[in-house]
This record gives sequence, C-alpha cells and structure tokens, in this order.
Amino acid sequence: MFRFEDPKYLYLLAVVAVLALINYVTYRNRKKRLKRFGDPELVSQLMPLVSKWRPTVKFWILEAALVLLIIMLARPQFGKTISQKQKAGIEAIVAIDVSNSMRAVDKAVDGNLSRMDRAKMIITKLIDQFTNDRVGLVIFAGDAFIQLPITSDFVSAKMFLSSIDPSMIREQGTYIAAAIRTASLGFTQREHVGKAIVLITDGEDHEGEALEAAKEAHEEGRTVYVLGIGSPKGSLVPNVDSNGDTNGYMIDNTGQEVMSKLNEQMCQDVAQAGGGVYIHVENNATALKQLQEALDKLEKAESTLYSDYDEQFQAVGLLALILLIIEICILDRRNPTLKKLKLFKR
Repeated sequence: MFRFEDPKYLYLLAVVAVLALINYVTYRNRKKRLKRFGDPELVSQLMPLVSKWRPTVKFWILEAALVLLIIMLARPQFGKTISQKQKAGIEAIVAIDVSNSMRAVDKAVDGNLSRMDRAKMIITKLIDQFTNDRVGLVIFAGDAFIQLPITSDFVSAKMFLSSIDPSMIREQGTYIAAAIRTASLGFTQREHVGKAIVLITDGEDHEGEALEAAKEAHEEGRTVYVLGIGSPKGSLVPNVDSNGDTNGYMIDNTGQEVMSKLNEQMCQDVAQAGGGVYIHVENNATALKQLQEALDKLEKAESTLYSDYDEQFQAVGLLALILLIIEICILDRRNPTLKKLKLFKR
C-alpha cells in the first residue's frame, strides 16, 4: 500500500505550477522583444553560442527536482512491515513537602544541606534511574498542587524539580491527605501498571485525614511510599524573608524558636495504610536503593509499538539530487569545444 505520511506538503505543488506559468509568460515576452529587435534568423547568426533549448531544459529539470523535494517532504511510504518493541515501566508521582519546616538543616544528618535540598537530590537520582517509567510531581504544604503532570520527559521533570521552593505555596502547614488525594488524580487510566505515590515529608501533619487518604489511594490501586526526611531530635526552622534572605529562626506565638521534628510514627502509619513502606532518609544512597527495590516489586505495564510502513523518501531525495547535478552540468550557452557534437539544435 502506497501512502503519504504528511500529505499536507503536497499543496506546495501549486508553487511549481505558478513557476511554470511565470516562465511561460517570460518566454513569450522575450520572444516578442527579439522579433522587434530584428529577424530571428539573423539574430541567431549574430549570437552563435546562445542556445535556444538549454535554458528551457534547465528550467524543467529544476521544476522536476522541486517536485521531488516536495514529495520527499510528504514522506512517501510503501510496503507494510511490523516491528515490535516491548517497554515495561511504572507510573510514579512524587509528592514533595514544601512547608517552611523543610528549610531546616539537620546537622546530625547533613550539616550543610536543608531538608528541601536533600529531597531534591534523592528525587533527581530516582528520576535518573527511570527508563520506561513515567513520573509526575506534586507540591504540598497547607494545600496541594500538581507541579508536573505525569510524563516520560525526564529532562522536564528535573527542570521543574529544580524550581521547587517553600515560597511556592503561601498557605503553610503540612496537609498530607491533600497531597495523597491530589497525586491520586494525576495517574493515567492505564490498567495493569504499578502506580506509586512517593511522599517526601518530615511527617508533621497539621490537618489530619492522612491515614484515611492513604487507605483510599491503596484501595484504588495506588501504593503509598513515605520518605521521612529530617531528624527525630528536631532542628530549628530558618526565618526567610520575601527577598530570600535568612534572618534568624522562626518564632512561635509564645516567643519560642520553632523546633521541627521528624514524625516517624506518622510516616510509618501512612505508609502502612497505603500498602507501601516507610524509609528514613539518613543516607541518600541507602534510601534510594531501598526505594528502588520497593518500586521494582510493582507490576510493570508492557506496550508494543508498531511501525506499519517503510519510508521511501530516501529514493526520492536521491533522484532530486541527481537532477540538480545534471542541471549544474548543463551550461546556458553552447561550449565552443563541444559544438561539433550537436547535442542541442540551434
């Protein structure tokens, strides 16, 4: 079966017809001007090297090459073949806690990086290990939003990840239930594919309903994994102004400095309710390995890709190239050294 993959380009053939019409009109006008100049036979004798047919031949060769190039753009296809490629992967939506407590630096774990920085690092390495999987991003604090719909474009995923910051959500708090429910809405409708919600938080749930949301997600076929980031002993939360400058530490209503502690019990309960596992991020490499092992147990969807038609534009392009070479080799005027060959009539 013969077909064009992009037949819209065939409309450009109208340009070929327009050029042919312009050439015809130009030829007629030139012929009339020569008749006014003198007798055509006498003019021909005065210009022995001028060829009557070479310019016309060169023009139609260019026209034919242009037609072939347009056909090549339309991608002619002929011959049906089927090629199969198996791809297996999961869908994972990472929900990142962007509450102010994620600014805290746990010196007992890493004295240089904040919880947010460590979360970004582990997610970046997780995305690097994905191959045929899909990933999405959700941010949450006092509310939850989809930062990146589920996609297989890992470059875009890491670009969006790098821009995540606690200042993105004004409504502060840690609403884990909203994060889980928002992430659940981000999956595709594909069946027989593992769907994972990877929750990264310090576990300070201020709104409740987290266990109920995790159970609901698990009943709908999602598995909830929780990465607890932070120190159970607690760390002070830096006070960051609107310009991004740090000015001491946050103060609560009683005038005391805010101490943010990792709520491991909450994280464990949420993971258990969601059918997943809880991982305390003390060492990024170890935590990532544990998470990857857990995700590998999920069902991976298999899809088959078909290529139904063979591309034939290469042959058309070769013919166009040959015509262009021929056009270049034909001169507008006769070659005195070859005039005896009489290839073209006077």
